[in-house]
Amino acid sequence: MEAPRIIPIDIEQEMKSSYIDYSMSVIVSRALPDVRDGLKPVQRRVLYGMQDLGLTAGKSYRKSATIVGEVMGKYHPHGDSAIYDTLVRMAQDFAMRTPVVDGQGNFGSIDGDAAAAMRYTEARMTRVAEEILRDIDKETVDFAPNYDGSREEPTVLPAAVPNLLLNGASGIAVGMATNIPPHNLGELVDGIVAYIDSPTNEDGTREIALDDLMQHIKAPDFPTGGVIYGYAGVQQAYRTGRGRVVMRARMQEEEIREGRLALIVTEIPYQVNKSTLLRKIADAVRDKRIEGISDLRDESDRDGMRIVMELKRDAVPAVVQNQLFKYSQLQHTFGVNTVALVNGRPRVLTLKEMIRYYVEHRHEVVVRRTQYELRKAEERAHVLEGLTLALDHLDEVIAIIRNSGTTEEARLNLMAGVYPQKLTSDVLARMGLNPVPPAERLQRGDGGERLASALQFTQHGEDLPEEFVPRPWLSDAQARAILDLTLRRLTGLEQDKILGEYRALIQEIERLRAILGSEDLRMQIIKTELLEIKEKFADERRSEIDYMGGGDIDLEDLIEDEPMVVTVTHQGLVKRTALGEYRSQGRGGRGMRGTGTRDEDFVEHLFTCSTHDYLLFFTDLGQCYWLRVYDAPEGGRTAKGRSIRNLIQIPQEDRLRAVLRIKKDNFRSDEFLNAHYVLMVTKNGQVKKTVLEQFSRPRIDGIIAISIDDDDQLLEARLTDGDTEVMLGCSGGRSIRFHESDARAMGRNTRGVRGMTLRDGEEVVGMIAFKREGAQVLTVSENGYGKKTDLSEYRQQSRGGLGIATHKTTSKTGNLVALKSVTDEDDLMIVTQHGTMIRMGVGDISSYGRNTQGVRVINLRDGDQIADVARLILDPEGDDENGDAPQAAADPSGDGAVQPAEPSED
Repeated sequence: MEAPRIIPIDIEQEMKSSYIDYSMSVIVSRALPDVRDGLKPVQRRVLYGMQDLGLTAGKSYRKSATIVGEVMGKYHPHGDSAIYDTLVRMAQDFAMRTPVVDGQGNFGSIDGDAAAAMRYTEARMTRVAEEILRDIDKETVDFAPNYDGSREEPTVLPAAVPNLLLNGASGIAVGMATNIPPHNLGELVDGIVAYIDSPTNEDGTREIALDDLMQHIKAPDFPTGGVIYGYAGVQQAYRTGRGRVVMRARMQEEEIREGRLALIVTEIPYQVNKSTLLRKIADAVRDKRIEGISDLRDESDRDGMRIVMELKRDAVPAVVQNQLFKYSQLQHTFGVNTVALVNGRPRVLTLKEMIRYYVEHRHEVVVRRTQYELRKAEERAHVLEGLTLALDHLDEVIAIIRNSGTTEEARLNLMAGVYPQKLTSDVLARMGLNPVPPAERLQRGDGGERLASALQFTQHGEDLPEEFVPRPWLSDAQARAILDLTLRRLTGLEQDKILGEYRALIQEIERLRAILGSEDLRMQIIKTELLEIKEKFADERRSEIDYMGGGDIDLEDLIEDEPMVVTVTHQGLVKRTALGEYRSQGRGGRGMRGTGTRDEDFVEHLFTCSTHDYLLFFTDLGQCYWLRVYDAPEGGRTAKGRSIRNLIQIPQEDRLRAVLRIKKDNFRSDEFLNAHYVLMVTKNGQVKKTVLEQFSRPRIDGIIAISIDDDDQLLEARLTDGDTEVMLGCSGGRSIRFHESDARAMGRNTRGVRGMTLRDGEEVVGMIAFKREGAQVLTVSENGYGKKTDLSEYRQQSRGGLGIATHKTTSKTGNLVALKSVTDEDDLMIVTQHGTMIRMGVGDISSYGRNTQGVRVINLRDGDQIADVARLILDPEGDDENGDAPQAAADPSGDGAVQPAEPSED
């Protein structure tokens, strides 16, 4: 007994090989569409099987089970469920932009309802499906054996309709997936025609640019309509083959009864299940992620979709609408991934490439169809030539047939020109076919004589010459056609019809040969056929394109734009409070408590703004951070606020120095950003001006605003418009005034230029930025002496000098610690090194000249000195009972710790 053979196999290699085979089978034979007809194998087999059954658009419906059985038995032996699911999807008008199956019965719904069983539904092809299969019987595509070799099936369909882009495709293979959106047929045809009309490059591709192509094919067109929100994702998808198309529901406000508004949804994004959508909206309303909806109901019927979301009386429709887009599938993303099979291999394709391969496929179909039609026309013309010849020699043909023993003998005699022996010489002479000795006939080469066949030579007892190749009088096809002639075709009228048909065929042959000889003619045929398709089947675009949309929901869209009072305390506590909480009071009122602060803290920055405005924070170390006003914690009038370090990532060793408030519209305006500057000064006298646009893209961990030396720190930052006067004051009691144009604009990561020359031990203590005369300059020394001086006493100088006297400093007054621009209506908060805080009105401080020491404005304990002076702006309607100002306006002078509004608002 022979021992069994054992073949060792590397299991790792076997697994790799088997998995690769499996992967390629899934990719090529199941999951990915062919770029030429846009169909997966199962879809192609369903359509071809329906044609086999004769289920064209004008025929009666047949049970879906019949179609499934036909396809499964002949072409797709992978189970009936896969075939029926494919048939169902091809019939759903909410899944296919242009359905290719006309279904009768329950084929599912947009609510996610499943289709009825295949024994209950019926189907047939649509007219568009007929166009996809058109000319398949004219050898336009290749056929391959089916799974058992019993018949053949097409490897691709002729696809007179650009189905890949028209209906899109989705599928998950092994290691790759495809997700191609549907498009509008009319736009597709216009785009393909424009592609064909464009000049051709040397490599055969077309010169048309993608932007020009997108003038016709603007964006996907989804069967469920909706709005395409933003265009950047569409452009990226068309350029690269991958992108994100953001879809939104079509929604509008409607007054359903007096005083009550509702949001009405009439179209939802593609591939969104309506019942699931409603359930998730209800969950979000219960969880208070979506606020303002009091009732939700579905009023959809056979006439269309209608989802009603009734709003509460105080709800803002725009805010609720944006919350719905943010937290529900009323905004949905279609991830475009245009992977298709090109010559049997998966490729990621751009829009232009998909059109190119489709046009090449149609060109091949036209060539093969023309070759087929030319061959058929030539074969028919050949038969008609035989019939014409027979009609010209009708008596002779009849004599040959009558004197032949059988039909087969008659056919052979007609083909060979052989006349039976019993024909008399008179008959032969009348036929013009008198027998001539073979040798003599060969020598004569008489074109008017019928060449003899080999049988004629043998009848004369002669051998057939080797150089003689007999030519039959008629071909087999011609002889059979003559034998099939009926007597009624021998009438004169019928003979004229044959001649007319022959002449028409000759013209058709010339036309077909011209087509095969001219690529331009073939392209013109493709265009003409596409335009005919457009005329018959194109409809209006369903999906609206919102070119201005951003594609992503900004949190801003979910928050109502309303006025706020923002406060930042000396110790960095931030909060925002609705302006409405500060009621207006008459003159002499006691006011109300505006901000709850710790005993050692006070409000240093206080201004009104919008929830959508931006706050730019500048720190000691020269970093810039930004915060949206709505990101600041909201609190009542007496709330203390939240530490700024919990909102932005300021290091522990850093400290907040300045706050700039930029309006939302200005922050998004290139014109504003490039016409305004951030002016900064350091304690060592460095001044730097940077265009505001460079601060419009800060990061979460901050960006560099100015490069700071180790022994230096940022003192203040101001917003200017390029035409602002600047004054710097130093601890030595001097100041310098210059125009900001003396400091050229620089990038962010620079040190700036010298603003003021300092002597040893001196440092800058303040900066004033102003645009007009009339303000007063407040100076305060460390030992509590202060004064006001008219701005007119300070002449303009050049940047970088020592400056002029602004406050006479002595051992009694101490060094200068503050330089502020004030009015008599302002209040000051004075902080000492021992933590004492005193609030006083500017109107109580006397006015003196520049080179004076002023008067004592605060009595200090022994060893104590002034550490800081902050300027507060009172609300003109009144003061609060605790001495804190509940409101503040933007600083009109641009000076002080309270940040000014933009210079244009001064």
